[in-house]
Amino acid sequence: MKSFARHFPLAVLLGAMAIAAPAQAQEFKAGFVNTDRIFREASSAKAAQAKLEQEFSRREKELVDQGNTLKSATEKFEREAPTMAESQRVTRQRQLVDQDRDFQRKRREFQEDLTARKNEELSQVLERANKVVKQVAEAEKYDVILQEAVYVNPKHDITDKVLKAMNAAAAGNGSK
Repeated sequence: MKSFARHFPLAVLLGAMAIAAPAQAQEFKAGFVNTDRIFREASSAKAAQAKLEQEFSRREKELVDQGNTLKSATEKFEREAPTMAESQRVTRQRQLVDQDRDFQRKRREFQEDLTARKNEELSQVLERANKVVKQVAEAEKYDVILQEAVYVNPKHDITDKVLKAMNAAAAGNGSK
């Protein structure tokens, strides 16, 4: 009898939770947004990508040209090295090493600059996306919206709604 009296309140609590749980589960509304798709498909993300390409295309072309020039000079040196005087060969080899070091430095700086600008642009896209996600969540009464998950049932994916709202907002801003 003592065992029953001790476990009775716990049994009542568990019973009440079992009855209330289905009612609460129906009220809880969750959604998921695929940020990778946002970065690929949103018109603002595409515009950011085009802006970056325009901004960095000249430097990229210069790097490609410099790399090709260095490659040609290296190949020419390798062909002519056997017939060169030792002092000429050493001097030319130092010049090529210096040119290669300069090229590697410029390539590294280019990559760092590109990465920094890409992060700036993508953070602006993500900021816009988060505002739209919040608007959709409030309008459709979502309790939680997740951006990363191991598995999501496709019926909870609201990425299409967010993309549509972002693209509509971008089109509205572009026409003004």
